[in-house]
Amino acid sequence: MKLSPVNLLVIALAFMAAPVAAEDERPRFREAVGPVGVLPTGPLNAITDVEGVTVGHVTLIEGERIRTGVTAILPHGGNLYQDKTPAGFYRANGYGKFAGSTQIDELGEIETPIVLTNTLNVAEGMAGIIEWTLAQPGNELVRSVNAVVGETNDGYLNDIRRRAVSKRDVINAIKAAKPGPVAEGNVGAGTGTRAFGYKGGIGTSSRQLPEKQGGYRVGVLVQSNYGRRLIIQGMAVDEALQRADSPLPAAAGDGSIIIVVATDAPLSDRNLERLAKRAVIGLARTGSHMRNGSGDYVIAFSTAAEVRRSLLKRSGLGNYKVLSNARQSPLYQAVAEATEEAIYNSLFKARTLGGKDGHRLPALPAAAVADLLKRRGG
Repeated sequence: MKLSPVNLLVIALAFMAAPVAAEDERPRFREAVGPVGVLPTGPLNAITDVEGVTVGHVTLIEGERIRTGVTAILPHGGNLYQDKTPAGFYRANGYGKFAGSTQIDELGEIETPIVLTNTLNVAEGMAGIIEWTLAQPGNELVRSVNAVVGETNDGYLNDIRRRAVSKRDVINAIKAAKPGPVAEGNVGAGTGTRAFGYKGGIGTSSRQLPEKQGGYRVGVLVQSNYGRRLIIQGMAVDEALQRADSPLPAAAGDGSIIIVVATDAPLSDRNLERLAKRAVIGLARTGSHMRNGSGDYVIAFSTAAEVRRSLLKRSGLGNYKVLSNARQSPLYQAVAEATEEAIYNSLFKARTLGGKDGHRLPALPAAAVADLLKRRGG
């Protein structure tokens, strides 16, 4: 039976309120193995460590065939249309759909929440964003909205042709967005995804630069649904598990990934695009080489108040204080490390899940992988 919008909102809020560490007692990567890279994380090791950023999920699990959902990321809590944030977009491989990307390329800004869902519900994602945006106080005269929607294909576990995500689900995910810990694994847009033959999902991580480099934060959230040969911190996981007589998953297809990057550094849209490109370094470290049939997309935005593009204050001339080119490199290291760890978290937090036609995706054997990594390092 299809859950009502009210019940779905309750589920979404419950996911957001639950402590991340208590989710079925599956640890995050850092808890099980240790640090990724050298930079420290923010307090939550999540995209919400960037002040103002909020995340909401709606998770749809119905009967044996529906395994999908929506994840919404909001850059700040004000009117996103009237107080636009600079943004950059990067298409690493374009076998996919990312609504709103051409206007981001053209104008270098976003004016709506960023919504992630499945391939055949991009239209509903756009419809939900548009309805929510038009309803915001101050937007009574708005006649054009650039809805930003990314997707991956969850059709292995989910009966994707039923197009179960509704416009109301999208609005509920936006309304559920809040700061604090972010639920990971089988939630929201990551409910039905798979990665490297294992259960994929939502993952997040963050990094904080030293004060002498500005003290800026970079946060990343991923929807992992890609890959064939998993690499973790340089270890070929499948080969290592095979040597340890652990069961291996069935081979996966090409798949896709969406990477959302937030920073409080005051960056121009041009340097946000450069930052987005460096997220792919972290993706590559996990074993991806962006196959022909993959959709690998990155969107990056800045929450810094000094680079906002407020319609209310615009007088025809902009006077923005942005970080110079010479100060970008530490941010590149931060986004590469945070992307890599966010992907690991999406796998470590995901749980075994069955779906349509008897399909089943096993959870990554986190304890076995952690043991192998620790023994290698010891």
